[in-house]
Amino acid sequence: MEYLPQIMFVIILVISVYFFARKVRQIRRNILLGRDADFSDNKDLRWKNLLLLAFGQKKMFRNPLVAVLHFIVYAGFIIINIEVLEILIDGIAGTHRILAGVSSGLYFFLINAFEFLALGVLIACAIFLIRRNVIKLKRFISRDLDGWPRSDANYILITEIVLMALFLIMNAADTLLAQRGVEEYAATPGNFILSKSLHPLLEDFSNQTLMVTERAAWWLHIVGILAFLNYLPYSKHLHIILAFPNAYYARLEPMGKMNNMPSVQNEVLYAMQPELAPSDAQAPEKFGARDIFDLTWKNLLDAYACTECGRCSAACPATQTGKLLSPRKIMMSTRDRIEDVGKIINEKGSFEADGKTLLYDYISVEELNACTSCNACVQECPVAISPLEIILELRRCLIMEDSKAPQEWNSMFSNIENNFAPWKFSPDERDQWVNS
Repeated sequence: MEYLPQIMFVIILVISVYFFARKVRQIRRNILLGRDADFSDNKDLRWKNLLLLAFGQKKMFRNPLVAVLHFIVYAGFIIINIEVLEILIDGIAGTHRILAGVSSGLYFFLINAFEFLALGVLIACAIFLIRRNVIKLKRFISRDLDGWPRSDANYILITEIVLMALFLIMNAADTLLAQRGVEEYAATPGNFILSKSLHPLLEDFSNQTLMVTERAAWWLHIVGILAFLNYLPYSKHLHIILAFPNAYYARLEPMGKMNNMPSVQNEVLYAMQPELAPSDAQAPEKFGARDIFDLTWKNLLDAYACTECGRCSAACPATQTGKLLSPRKIMMSTRDRIEDVGKIINEKGSFEADGKTLLYDYISVEELNACTSCNACVQECPVAISPLEIILELRRCLIMEDSKAPQEWNSMFSNIENNFAPWKFSPDERDQWVNS
């Protein structure tokens, strides 16, 4: 029975890591269902993007107050979890604050810094909850967040508040026990600045009750972190991890540049100059994307990296004028389709057609036709996602494969084909407007 806590800890740890690793492998497999694409160019600029966009959160600082609050939560998540290293060692070895013996001065400084970060995370998460549920900012109450996505954000914020509170309670009970000379807590190097303020709430507790409080907070804190770890892959907060590769593999071309299909360009060239056409020239198998398999792996990574913050939709002129299109919903629908395909692969070993496609079943024609290709969504995304790439590929399939362009667009296409311009004027008469 002496080693029962360590055995329980190891079992919980192994199970948590196993299920997290399994889900991560599935997500990686799902992302690689997309077409291959080369993003190996200009490594220096890519590392710069990773540092500025992912680590530095450059785009967030367009709104400094929100950016600072978000950075506190982000820093808290990254830095405070250094403390998890000690918890892991203590849990496996059955020790208590083992790292305090390495350098009590440095340890005292770090835990105090972690406590200030914990308080910052508590305050920031509370403010974010108020923004979402009391003030109800427009981008947080739009229809594309109805149901699980809205609840997901609240669950994460509440979880972070609880984890930070447990951290402070654990430290407060621990230092109070050390003050009282309880042998098991002798390694604790004095009082910590913030958790000390909780001592008045605990002073009436007996040593036994304090030990139960400290152990309960310790167990709930680490189990909560491991539960959070396994919740992460099912949540929009997966961007905590995927924002980094997504920023590194961001498109480096100017945002207004669209990806053309070389096969289509060659078709036009051969039509105008038949003598250049090779004897074995073949028409492309398909145009654009109908399902996730036709998108690139980077498009699928974009979908998983989406933070659902809504900055893209808040900047989208189509969304703001009441059109059905929401760039955020485009990314969420793409991710839903990837996950549905992944479930089929999990069940059957490989994908078997389910009678659905990303185009039509997850993203509608009305949504695609509402896009103005203005790039506002790409410009605003804090983690370098491009909803426009997916929209253009789906729309290319819609028009070139299924011939479902609006009549106004067909007229424009006809004019471009016959008159080399969108207007219904002969090229020879194009300059006649100067005489009117």
